Amino acid sequence: MEQNTVSNDRRESLFYSQKNGYDRIDTQERLQIESYCREYMDFLNTARTEREAVRYAVEKAEALGFRAYQAGEALNPGDRIYRVNRGKALMLAVIGRRGLQDGTVIAGAHIDSPRLDLKQIPLYEQDELCYLRTHYYGGIKKYQWVAVPLELHGVVALASGEMLDVCIGREPDEPKFVITDLLPHLAGDQMKKTMAEGITGEGLNILIGSTPYDDEGKDRVRLAVLSLLNDAYGITEEDFLSAELTAVPAFDVSEVGLDRSLIGGYGHDDRVCAWAELRALFDLEIPEKTAVCILSDKEETGSDGVSGMQSRAFDCFMEDLCDSQGIPLRRCMENSFCISADVTAAFDPLYPEVAEKRNESKVNYGVAICKYTGARGKASTSDASAELVAKLRGLFDRNNVIWQMTEMGKVDQGGGGTIAKFMANRNIDTIDAGVPVLSMHAPYEVVSKLDCYMTYKGILAAYTE
Repeated sequence: MEQNTVSNDRRESLFYSQKNGYDRIDTQERLQIESYCREYMDFLNTARTEREAVRYAVEKAEALGFRAYQAGEALNPGDRIYRVNRGKALMLAVIGRRGLQDGTVIAGAHIDSPRLDLKQIPLYEQDELCYLRTHYYGGIKKYQWVAVPLELHGVVALASGEMLDVCIGREPDEPKFVITDLLPHLAGDQMKKTMAEGITGEGLNILIGSTPYDDEGKDRVRLAVLSLLNDAYGITEEDFLSAELTAVPAFDVSEVGLDRSLIGGYGHDDRVCAWAELRALFDLEIPEKTAVCILSDKEETGSDGVSGMQSRAFDCFMEDLCDSQGIPLRRCMENSFCISADVTAAFDPLYPEVAEKRNESKVNYGVAICKYTGARGKASTSDASAELVAKLRGLFDRNNVIWQMTEMGKVDQGGGGTIAKFMANRNIDTIDAGVPVLSMHAPYEVVSKLDCYMTYKGILAAYTE
């Protein structure tokens, strides 16, 4: 018996084991999880696009004392500032006690999500039905976007320079839109195709109207639709040329499961991490090191463009901060630390064949640290150092953050990427950590409330230490 006790103690001290997060928290923390997730669900319901996410964040930030920052302004510890990039990305900071020569603590997430963008000449009529042509954005399974309710969001930029906001379908009494699919009775040929071939990109056309205009001319349904848009927004068909209009799923965010332990909705990737770092920044007083929050755009398409993480917009923001203290930007960056707050794939027992279970994140096991992303032979990844992984382990342990390690699927199965490599390329120590997601990139993704809260708690710990 004594020998068994000794060997069991040795196993416990030497083996790495994990516990479900709900076995590690008390009632008080359960209540904190629920409170935090109610706020997050409100954010996700409101922020359906990157522009809407920026507007929502700025409104909340200004209510908490943040101000728009202009280059040349003096900065003092505790100052709360932000800068909007083209209406589609956002950078915020709380100035710390220590100078920027000691670096900053950065949390970076993206606020764009897979969706259907309207083409620049989208409207057409076919057999007395009117449609909008689309070009899908980001990695999607195209068949998931047919026969589900859709809503339209975006902006129309008029030649005069006036900007019109468009949102149709968000409110319960507003019309929804849809991409139709074949009935099973007639889909024999379609169902012989692969899932990738069954629905094509050019086939993702949105049904928008069917009533003809009351005249004897051509394209009467198209004319009727344009008339409705002209009455509501004062636009003509030519104005679509300078519009950014997007179709997103018309699902409300909701609790999932009889125990209400999960959250289902569109856009968890990556607004779930965006809210975590926003809320953490909002909860700061005066940190030791300046805390920076990045909400970037275009991650789903490679982080290119002026609002993506590969642009110089972030460098310009940081250079302005450094100039205010007379600090070289390069010195600040080499001493900075960044959590690339992005989601990862949660192990799904329904699809175990794609996962290497020992190294995959699990629902309810906390914020998932990902040392490397990329594909197959670690292609296109920053691959955080052992020292950086140890730093994050220690940080989370000291602050009672429930965490786990992860990678995305089996080695040769596929892979993915985040903004981490673009931050690391700036000579900033960077590591991925975020929320595990079920059904990632689907119109309706699922996350754990506990994992959402632990991601917030982990980022707050990084900002605070």
